[in-house]
Amino acid sequence: MSVTKATAERWPILIEHMDNAADVSEGDLAPGEARTAALFRRESGPLENAANGNRPTIVTAQGCVLMRGGVPLIAGGEIVGGIGVAADTPDYDEQIARAGAEVLAK
Repeated sequence: MSVTKATAERWPILIEHMDNAADVSEGDLAPGEARTAALFRRESGPLENAANGNRPTIVTAQGCVLMRGGVPLIAGGEIVGGIGVAADTPDYDEQIARAGAEVLAK
């Protein structure tokens, strides 16, 4: 599992990897999901749906990862960054990211 926290300007400020993380790609996916959530100011799941559906040109957004697992970080009603998780299934990644965002919002 990899977890990344990014600023509102999309800069990674925290990257954590579990020991024996399953795949090197997690090091790219989690930061990309965090950047995507911060840039688009929404969860990355609907963007994945757009890329797979009627908005395929969205895949041209450089540095973005259009997969579930990216969630914006909100503090004081403002989006202050994003969190991205690459671990397992898309559902699991999204659940972990939402839980992390909830904890960081406190």
